[in-house]
Amino acid sequence: MSSPNADAPWRSSCRPIARAARAFRTSQRSAGRCRCSTLHSPRPLPRTARIGSRRRVPARLLEQRAAYRAGLPGPLYCDTSALIKLYLPEPGSDEFNEVVEGRDDVLVSDLAVTEFISALARRLRQGSLAREAARRLQHAILGRLDEEVYHRVELTRDVHRRAEQFLLSLPETPLRAADALHLALATSARAASLASFDARLAAAARAGGLAIYPA
Repeated sequence: MSSPNADAPWRSSCRPIARAARAFRTSQRSAGRCRCSTLHSPRPLPRTARIGSRRRVPARLLEQRAAYRAGLPGPLYCDTSALIKLYLPEPGSDEFNEVVEGRDDVLVSDLAVTEFISALARRLRQGSLAREAARRLQHAILGRLDEEVYHRVELTRDVHRRAEQFLLSLPETPLRAADALHLALATSARAASLASFDARLAAAARAGGLAIYPA
């Protein structure tokens, strides 16, 4: 009899990072002392600390979330462009937060996290993001990986080989190496949907049979 992890490889790849957790808790304690208007926190997700509320969720929102989930079967892999929408205020950020809210099957790779930090560094150089805000964003995303709010997909040798196959088998789609790696990460984790605001990656993933957000 196969083990439970054989049917859900993305679950077995979720490994806690104690160092990131400590940094995340430290950043939460300091968050009240440092406010930055450019910081955009995603809406609370399962297993994150949230303030209890007695307000009932409007039926319209419940129906909307159900429609999102029906259109995006899980697991849902988020590439770098999707992570940016979750953490920084951009066009489409609010809508995508609605898509992710309440899901417990969101897949994230360290490749996406590193590219996300690179995007923060670019904003630092441009002067549109404060250094403290960038640090808190880094700690926040690592903390969510540690708490398994996001499920980590490992970048292994097999994933690299799969990415190379995508590059060779989709010559009509001008995929970059990083795009091919994201697609390989998603398919290796048996993701059913992929969230990406990159047109080339979305087109390749759609050709591979994945549901795409935005459609």
